[in-house]
Amino acid sequence: MPPARKRARSYDSARTRAAVVAQFDHVRAGVGALTPDQLELPTRLGDWTVRELAVHIAMTVGAVARAVGLPEPAEAEVRLLQWPFTTAAWADAVDEGVRAASLAGEGLVELYDRTAADLAGVLAGASDDRLVQTRQGAMRLGDQLVTRTVELIVHTDDMNDATGLDLPYERQALAACVRLLADALAVKAPGGSVEVRIPPYAVVQCVEGPRHTRGTPPNVVETDSLTWIRLATGRVGWDAARSSAAVSASGERSDLSGVLPVMS
Repeated sequence: MPPARKRARSYDSARTRAAVVAQFDHVRAGVGALTPDQLELPTRLGDWTVRELAVHIAMTVGAVARAVGLPEPAEAEVRLLQWPFTTAAWADAVDEGVRAASLAGEGLVELYDRTAADLAGVLAGASDDRLVQTRQGAMRLGDQLVTRTVELIVHTDDMNDATGLDLPYERQALAACVRLLADALAVKAPGGSVEVRIPPYAVVQCVEGPRHTRGTPPNVVETDSLTWIRLATGRVGWDAARSSAAVSASGERSDLSGVLPVMS
């Protein structure tokens, strides 16, 4: 797991909390309107159906309340910029939990209503600095909430792709998701020879080599928010994004295929 850089980006607590609630409400409304046939549609997530994807989204948000309900750990084990590199190790456990929950008999509307209520209760009373136990290790609640923006935005995009819905992306949730994944790229491929631009949310420098100091950088990669998120999570490959003109890349060091995806 790549180390976190010393100075992590700060996130506004009130905006992050509001963004998590708002994005979950968008998904909640969309899931509540799905037909039985739509729930059985395939997704781009292996053999998960839309139903299993919907269960997973609720479980990722419900993890906040579950974590706060556990005894507080003695010390933090995972910093925010380490989190993107810890998720792949838990993929099998996540899949097992989703399948078990899907067979448990609770309806999706009830699951989402309960999750929304649990989340509201946590956000009303728990401090960002409270340590919580997660699958990946103990971390600050404020950091866990930033990771929920990634889960929510990425899986909202998965839901839209599978169903043809047009669920909205809450601006603050999208911004936090883009920034965390961009900063994780800079951790995974440290350096200053390539400038990666995801307007209007993030600009990072990465990849070993000559560091740019002034003027136009010699190696520049630029893309939109959703394309960046799909690249960073392996939903789309570098070559496909380049060939479709969803990514512009200039300079001999601008090929990021060797360091993508950031998380999977």
